[in-house]
Amino acid sequence: MKTVNVASKMLSLVVVVAWLGASCANGSLTTREKGAGIGALGGAAVGGIVGAAVGHPGAGAAIGGGLGLGAGALVGDQLQGQENRDSRQSEEINRNQREIERQRYELEQMRRERGEY
Repeated sequence: MKTVNVASKMLSLVVVVAWLGASCANGSLTTREKGAGIGALGGAAVGGIVGAAVGHPGAGAAIGGGLGLGAGALVGDQLQGQENRDSRQSEEINRNQREIERQRYELEQMRRERGEY
């Protein structure tokens, strides 16, 4: 029963630290930060369970939390990079669309001036 109590305390500590970190941030969390937080919490939970099975729930939670943090940050970083690429591509498409509309307008003006309509 003592090992479960230590694991739950460790998990609670990780949750509180993650929550405080998120609440202190200015603005919303980036995708990388979200991935790191989810990875740390999930890793700590799984590490605590595995650690409890071998008699070291605190160490398991700490190791799992650290590994989860790193893995989650890597995954989040990849996702954030993709979001950034998508955003840049969308901006480029919008710029191109505006340029096409401008050129159509100019072409229409030129046709009217020549009396082609």
